[in-house]
Amino acid sequence: MSNVKAVEKIEPREIRRKLGLNQQQFWSKIGVTQSGGSRYESGRNMPKPVRELLRLVHVERIDIAAIKRDDWEVIEYLKSQELDNYKALKKQARAWAKKNG
Repeated sequence: MSNVKAVEKIEPREIRRKLGLNQQQFWSKIGVTQSGGSRYESGRNMPKPVRELLRLVHVERIDIAAIKRDDWEVIEYLKSQELDNYKALKKQARAWAKKNG
């Protein structure tokens, strides 16, 4: 959860500028219009779902278009029915990702 708090402290404009994207490029990746994104960058309260999408796409760098419903269902099943297996797989996946950069 520390990543969420970090995003709450970081202004979306700052994240966008660090990535070198214009408003249209940045906001369209999470389904927000350029004008809506401009309002968020100007201080308008950002709804939690938008903030979470911003975190996933622009901070965590997750390609949300690649996530399939079946994948999500497997994750939810493992978390609710096979927690030990889920934790072990998560640990292995992190190690693999770190190794394969």
